[in-house]
Amino acid sequence: MANIWGIPKEVEAFVKQRDTSCVYCGQKFLEHSESRKQKASWEHIVNDIRINGIDNISLCCMSCNASKGAKLLEDWLKSDYCKQNNINRNSVAQVVKAAIKNPPKLK
Repeated sequence: MANIWGIPKEVEAFVKQRDTSCVYCGQKFLEHSESRKQKASWEHIVNDIRINGIDNISLCCMSCNASKGAKLLEDWLKSDYCKQNNINRNSVAQVVKAAIKNPPKLK
């Protein structure tokens, strides 16, 4: 069984436990916040909705997700948004660093 985004329930449960803050900017998530920076959203690190494993599914804040959109991770990391928010290959969460080194692929 999967959620409405096609993410398997076991992946969803694992990621919710692992990602308690944005995998890109590090902002802690708050369940009842008005700020887009504090609201979690589902993210495909490699923009391919068919790759739904724990190595590609993460939680990031709505601001980072909106900024990244459909951009390739490497391109987005060079964006003004990332520069302004001090987001780079070294500052991101371990799951993102792993995806940069060894991009998840469709199995």
